[in-house]
Amino acid sequence: MINTRRVGAALLCGLLAGTALTACGGSGDGKGDGPVTLNYWLWDDNQQASYQQCADAFHTANPNITVKMTQTAWAQYWQNLTTQLAAGDAPDVWTDQASYYPQFVASQQILDIQPYVERDKVDLSQYQNGLAEVWTKDGKRYGLPKDWDTEAVVYNADMLSKAGIKPADLANLTWNPTDGGTFEQTIAKLTIDDKGRNGLDPGFDKNHVKVHGYQPEWNDGSQGQNGWGELAAANGFTYLDRNAKGTRFQYDDPKLVQTIAWYKAVTDKGYATRFDKQSTLGIDGIMNAGKAALTIAGSWTINTYLGDGAKQKFALAPLPVGPVGARKSAINGLSDAIWAGTKHKDEAWKWVKFLGSSQCQDIVAANAAVFPAIKTATDKALAAHKAKGRDVQVYVDYTKTPGATFPLPVTDHGTEVSQIVQDSLQSVVLGQADPASALKKANQQVNALFG
Repeated sequence: MINTRRVGAALLCGLLAGTALTACGGSGDGKGDGPVTLNYWLWDDNQQASYQQCADAFHTANPNITVKMTQTAWAQYWQNLTTQLAAGDAPDVWTDQASYYPQFVASQQILDIQPYVERDKVDLSQYQNGLAEVWTKDGKRYGLPKDWDTEAVVYNADMLSKAGIKPADLANLTWNPTDGGTFEQTIAKLTIDDKGRNGLDPGFDKNHVKVHGYQPEWNDGSQGQNGWGELAAANGFTYLDRNAKGTRFQYDDPKLVQTIAWYKAVTDKGYATRFDKQSTLGIDGIMNAGKAALTIAGSWTINTYLGDGAKQKFALAPLPVGPVGARKSAINGLSDAIWAGTKHKDEAWKWVKFLGSSQCQDIVAANAAVFPAIKTATDKALAAHKAKGRDVQVYVDYTKTPGATFPLPVTDHGTEVSQIVQDSLQSVVLGQADPASALKKANQQVNALFG
């Protein structure tokens, strides 16, 4: 799918401005009668090569337009973008995320592309169901879907084998907030202390754990996309009073309180890494170092865990079935936004339309980096993964099962909501507050943002 590390945008923009072709807002005179350079920003280094191929193909078809790509890590990316937008010197086009775009709409920094979509008769039905609607607000449209992602359990295959757990066992996991179901039993069995005892052994020492069974994510803001959000949804929780675009948040829902309490309990038992003891390596670094046996991760991490650079043998399993009687995975997707202040609106639209076309998305699919938004390209991506010997079907299965996916919130004040909820949850896992009171306070603060 994600927070506090910040890098000044002035330095980045200064570096860009020092190049021969560009300042942050692009080059050319804006009249469309000469060469134009579009500045395009993205955060995912795993996808940069694929989109550079798209940029090269686009330039071949449009010789007068050059796309200059800048990749920056997630936390820096949003800080830089916010700063540059405020300064009136933003990239012409940037990769956008659903929880962020409403704030750009509110500040009139993002271009409504609906007139272009209608003029060029873009077929919105070609995209995975529900993705095109994410980018609409008050009858206007602010992006075309470029990809989608769902969640799965990523596990260390060798650790699973040593624990005597079969991969088939993970295909039928259950979870509940009371005793954790077979999901917690599996996590406990995969947790090993420094004497080689697992979490089910009466002699297990939770204060001297060598390998934790579960590596949770506590830095994914207000959505919990990499774990708690899915389990909470499987417990009956919904973020808002009405689907993804409601008016009141429900973070004080007992269903979420129960879920977070379970996370705290499983951490206290020593089965999951304590938040204040987590490594600076990041979750993928911890998993690759063999310090944790399983985690929950999105399909954008396929290359991280199943690619050539992985240092452990990883495999995938579906999320556990929760009290609602089903698995629940968030489904999210990105788009590409056009800066309202760009001098090259027509050229920027051409690039965005190309990014949302099968021409580009088939390129992305062939590189097996992410699942493109166009349905036919998704099938091609799945085939490309299979050709590489990767079984990633579990991510796709959710999209073919009615009711298995749920949308993430799309509201104003996304940044503030994310920080409030994340701070609240971190206070719980640090033992500074109990789940019920922390989430009640957070919910009051979040809803106060909306008046």
